[in-house]
Amino acid sequence: MNAVIQLWSNLPVLVQMLINGLLVIGVIFPIGGACSLVERKVSAWMQGRPGPNRALPFWIAWVPVIAPMLQRLGVFHLMADGGKMFLKEDPVPGHVNKFYFTIAPLVAMIPALTTVVAVPFGAYLDSAGQMVPVVLANLDVGILAVFAVSSLGVYALILAGWASNSKYPFLGGVRASAQLISYELSMTLSVLPVFLWVNAPGGSGSLSLFNVVQAQSGVGLTPHSLWFIFYMPISAIIFLVSLFAETNRLPFDMAEGEADLVGGFHTEYGSMKWGLFFVAEYAHMLVGSGVFVLLFLGGWNPCPLVPLSTVAGWFHLTHQPIILGLLSIAIFLGKTLFFIFVFMWVRWTVPRFRYDQVMKLGWQKLLPLSIGNLIVYAVGIAIHDLHLGWKAWLALAVVSFAASWIALIQPEKKATL
Repeated sequence: MNAVIQLWSNLPVLVQMLINGLLVIGVIFPIGGACSLVERKVSAWMQGRPGPNRALPFWIAWVPVIAPMLQRLGVFHLMADGGKMFLKEDPVPGHVNKFYFTIAPLVAMIPALTTVVAVPFGAYLDSAGQMVPVVLANLDVGILAVFAVSSLGVYALILAGWASNSKYPFLGGVRASAQLISYELSMTLSVLPVFLWVNAPGGSGSLSLFNVVQAQSGVGLTPHSLWFIFYMPISAIIFLVSLFAETNRLPFDMAEGEADLVGGFHTEYGSMKWGLFFVAEYAHMLVGSGVFVLLFLGGWNPCPLVPLSTVAGWFHLTHQPIILGLLSIAIFLGKTLFFIFVFMWVRWTVPRFRYDQVMKLGWQKLLPLSIGNLIVYAVGIAIHDLHLGWKAWLALAVVSFAASWIALIQPEKKATL
């Protein structure tokens, strides 16, 4: 392992950047295509139908057991879809602004591929017994980089809607900009209590996602051995709801609601340009789910009270960094893929909101709730640092849940003439 690290360190910076970029593209594109297939299978399972199960290439049809099994799973539909996207005719309507119309799908892909770089997806123990993250760029401002770059994805939807020079795509772009701005506020405020907890007073301070996982990696019954979803359930719920809105997934897909906007911002698109928008959507889902796992579900730790270092000691993997790294990646991906399934589950279960309901939920419910949640945890962390005891924490928890309940069930004010 040391030889591999040494070899990597000796490579020129441009070569390292090129390899990292190819790795990101080589991972995200297949996962995006696989997610499109899995989504159709999940929807079929929920609706009691078989789903895609017909495609079967002639060169494998003769295999007796494997071929029918792969056909039933719909694996070859993934190949068919990919070939169709690349080979299908891609006409450009004459009424569009051709330059911006063409670059909009590329603008959508850039943030989706860039944010992956700052997300740690595993860890291993080095020769000194210290946990080292498996990440392309271990930034000290990791969460800030993810939020800053991912927020640029809205420009792709605005460009696509405006450049299409058509009323329905334009309305989809306007809806996307309003929706993403609304829910970014709640999402950002929901993660601040996590970093207030991680960064103790007097410390150096960090926005590293790796440090957040380390703060949930304590051994035994300690405050650092439980995941943050147990300490901050309201933050986790606000973040998850905002994540649905940020990724334009049902019930928040106002930018592409076919019931009232035909196809929304991508109405005029087809072939690979259309496919790039949805690969970007699945990439945002993947990164968002990964960030949720890092912030609230212990990252690569298998379960609460049992961190990865303990598992390494049980199975004698302390001096096997490659095996331990692969195990941590498998644990992290398992949690992340579960939330990808949750995205699909919600899409085929919850009906689409109206646009006014989306705006009301963002501005009148989640934003006040996230501000109140931040204040409560800021006071709670001060109580913890002042060692005021569990009674103060209990009183604060009661006040927090009461305030949350009042904020969520406040009566709607009816307009009067």
